[in-house]
Amino acid sequence: MLRERLMWIAWPAFLVAAVLEMMVFAVLDPETLTLFGERAGWSRYAVYTITFFIFWIMMMVCSGLTTLLAMSPFEVNRHKLK
Repeated sequence: MLRERLMWIAWPAFLVAAVLEMMVFAVLDPETLTLFGERAGWSRYAVYTITFFIFWIMMMVCSGLTTLLAMSPFEVNRHKLK
């Protein structure tokens, strides 16, 4: 059951992160990225990779919270006792 719930969280988050990545970098050039007012100096692939994982983690947090809030009180109490 835990493996299924993890896939409910990770797979949709992966798909949304991929779409979000495409949308963001369709309008933003990674070469112009600045951090604290200075150029980041990272390669395009590094920026793509880092931002994808940030998007994926944030989407997993969102999906995880949704899964947690969708649990019935019976399920929540049953997991507390174990």
